[in-house]
Amino acid sequence: MSTIKANTLLHSDGSTTTQPSIPALDQRMAKAWVTYNHQTPAILDSYNISSVTDRGSAKGTLNFTTAMANTNYCVVGNAHDGGGEDDNRSFMHSNNTTETASAFDFYTGSVSNLVGGIIANEADHLSVIVFGS
Repeated sequence: MSTIKANTLLHSDGSTTTQPSIPALDQRMAKAWVTYNHQTPAILDSYNISSVTDRGSAKGTLNFTTAMANTNYCVVGNAHDGGGEDDNRSFMHSNNTTETASAFDFYTGSVSNLVGGIIANEADHLSVIVFGS
C-alpha cells in the first residue's frame, strides 16, 4: 500500500485545487452533525450546523450552515441525561412539521411507564448526524 502526503494538490493544468473530492464516498459521508446541550442550550461541537433554535418544551430546530440539496435527507440521533437510569432520553424527529433543505425540527422525550406515554424532556446531551445530498 502506498501513502501520499502533500501540503498542496495541483490540478493537471497547474492550478491549485480546493478540498479534495472523493465522489465514490460522497453519498456515504455525513453532511452535518452536532453535539448539543439542550438544557443550557449550547452547541458543544458541530459540522455544517449554524445554530439551534430553542422552541421550548424540549423542542428545537437545527439549522444547516450549507443547505441540503433537497429534503430527502436522513436524520439519526440520540439524546440522554447524565443522571440515573430513569433519565435516559430518546431522540425523536418531529412529525408535526415539514423538513426544509436548510433546517429541521426535533423534540426529545422519555417513554413513561404508561402505555404509549411520552414525556417531553430536555436532554443534557443530544447527538445528531445527517446523511443526504
